[in-house]
Amino acid sequence: MTLDLVIRGARLEDGAAPVDIGIAEGRIAVVTPNLATDAPALDAGGGLVFRGFADSHLHLDKACILERAVNLTGDLKGALAAVTAAKKDFTAGDVHARGARVLEQAIGQGTTLIRTQVEIDPVIGLAGFDAVKRLKADYAWALDLQICVFPQEGLLNYPGTEALLRAALADGADLLGGCPYTDTDPEGQIALLFAMAREFDVDLDFHLDFDLDTSWRHLDEVARQTIAFGMQGRVAIGHVTKLSMLPPAELARSVALLKEAGIALTVLPATDLFITGRGHDHAVPRGVAPAHRFHEAGVCCTVATNNVLNPFTPYGDCSLPRMANLFANVAQLGGAEELAACFDMVSRDPFRLLGVEDRIEVGGPADLVLLPCASRAAAMAEIRRPVWGMRGGRMTFEAPAPRILRP
Repeated sequence: MTLDLVIRGARLEDGAAPVDIGIAEGRIAVVTPNLATDAPALDAGGGLVFRGFADSHLHLDKACILERAVNLTGDLKGALAAVTAAKKDFTAGDVHARGARVLEQAIGQGTTLIRTQVEIDPVIGLAGFDAVKRLKADYAWALDLQICVFPQEGLLNYPGTEALLRAALADGADLLGGCPYTDTDPEGQIALLFAMAREFDVDLDFHLDFDLDTSWRHLDEVARQTIAFGMQGRVAIGHVTKLSMLPPAELARSVALLKEAGIALTVLPATDLFITGRGHDHAVPRGVAPAHRFHEAGVCCTVATNNVLNPFTPYGDCSLPRMANLFANVAQLGGAEELAACFDMVSRDPFRLLGVEDRIEVGGPADLVLLPCASRAAAMAEIRRPVWGMRGGRMTFEAPAPRILRP
């Protein structure tokens, strides 16, 4: 067997013995200890080698706009107003440049799979979508990009938006999103989106219930429609900050509801912490849905970036280990199994949500990332940065560990 490269001393699971990975023509040819070959070698040093991180919810089109969009109130209303005003001046070239900046950050942080949310409405038209389509092609050498088009400003209350969404779906958008809380008829938006999803045979991903008032919510209607349309396993919901305010018995009922409907839950800790609870001057609620409770029950749960350097989240470096560590802090998770579960919520679970296989096996693509630690829990506790990544056996980034210069 002729190999192009061998990775030596790679740990594929927590506690597993290191193995060698032989790569030929961009695919994994052999996985075995002590591989006898004279092919060029890369030493993993017993570190964790995996398929990379997956970001299940990231807004490329409105990233990096702090210099032109200020959230005057700090809350959701202020963020929406700031972006709505700034969006009038967005162009395809502008969105592409800012999106490229974010994607290159994500690549350097070991992310190999992203679902990006793209706003569609008569103001921006299809300019943002066209730019993100270009980004998908331009960066295919390093990662896979799924495009979710959605009506941030509303759907039934914004004439012309439905036609644009349909045009984007016909032109290659991967799935359809929703934002019922911005619509004058939230349940009408939900019903229309489910009908469109069936028509185009695409999955759904909702921005949902982005506040702390537990007297009402749209989650139940989304779950009802999911079951009615037979879309179990094809619907995701993000934010759902109301879940953070539920007492144990009500939370348990919500866990059972999502499990029955086969709905995935995505938590966006940086944004949810920044936006929610602004009306409190003490005992400020966190506003972060307890994804670990749903994960324990078998619900597909992910932790994601959401926004980078914009009025919703005025910081960010696209590090999913940092985001998962932030969630662990908020949820007060410190045990090895708990931290390993947090790792899964930025790797295995979002891969599953996005329908991409994440196993490292013979015949599979040589899409690999190295973490300089021996376990998933260590990666979370220490916010370990990846050392290198490759796609199809070709290196996509390198970030060597700091070299200590002793006197």
